[in-house]
Amino acid sequence: MNCYDAPVLGIETSCDETSCAVLNGTTVLSNVVSSQAALHEKWGGVVPEAAARAHVESILPVVDEAIKIANVGTPGAIAVTNRPGLVGALSVGVTAAKALSMAWQIPLIGVHHLEGHVMSTSLAGHSPPYPHLCVIVSGGHTELILVSKSCEYKQIGGTIDDAAGEAFDKGARLLGLGYPGGQAVQEMARSGDPNRYDLPRALKSKPYDFSFSGLKTAVLRLVEREGKAINVSDLAASLQEAIVDVLVEKSTRAAEDTSAKAIALVGGVAANERLRKQMKAAAERIGVGFFAPPLQFCTDNAAMIALAGSVRLAQGERDGFELEVSANERFADPIDAGALRDTSF
Repeated sequence: MNCYDAPVLGIETSCDETSCAVLNGTTVLSNVVSSQAALHEKWGGVVPEAAARAHVESILPVVDEAIKIANVGTPGAIAVTNRPGLVGALSVGVTAAKALSMAWQIPLIGVHHLEGHVMSTSLAGHSPPYPHLCVIVSGGHTELILVSKSCEYKQIGGTIDDAAGEAFDKGARLLGLGYPGGQAVQEMARSGDPNRYDLPRALKSKPYDFSFSGLKTAVLRLVEREGKAINVSDLAASLQEAIVDVLVEKSTRAAEDTSAKAIALVGGVAANERLRKQMKAAAERIGVGFFAPPLQFCTDNAAMIALAGSVRLAQGERDGFELEVSANERFADPIDAGALRDTSF
């Protein structure tokens, strides 16, 4: 992996984490995260206006702390998430990045949030071989991406409605487990029976696409029907197993059909212990490698943004002060399912 030849400051404010990091190559010199989880817990989810205000309050102190910890003086460039995400939240990070770039007279580059996740496995000191299948699983995204070589991506499949992380969050709210939902469901599931409740595994006819809206509805109907008689631990375990089963089955099939040499599991939901265990076992079963970032780099963080920016900067890419933010932007072009075994990959 070719990186920029100077330390890069990364800024990430796409949702509810204000994060700044400094990287030198793939070495993380600092990675500071100011979480808004406690702020949004009372609403059971992220409120965009509140998130933006919190970013405004946190961004400069977090930048200062990241630079102080890194102890490298003025960084050589700045990478900032500018797409996709909450527009107000993204604007805070991009505005700060532009101001610092102008003040320090250093290059600036905007980064697609999902490219940061794709590259996050390299923050552990090792990178998946090419081609590999990257499984991006978070609160807002569930996508299967074929990475043919550095910075070259094709979308194999994705969710047609809700993301896996959203299913965890919604299930947690229905069970009264609080926010954020993924960790709450995981903890409750430890003592539960994953076979107690028969929950749907949707879109069996579409091998690479996901749908979790029906699963959320099924959990809602169970809670409504059984009321206080519901076994919360068993339902949490059953919900988790339903999500994990679908993710593992479709990911391994896509990996086999693309002749991928490895499966990389990234995104906030990649921190789920059951998913990591089952995906690793499945990768070993089909004879490919398995890669996942350390837990601290699964959720939104600026280290992955700095790395993605560093790679792009090393290729000569730059952005000007006209850099804009975007709430929605496709990460990779879709590939026709019939072309998956094309030898060009």
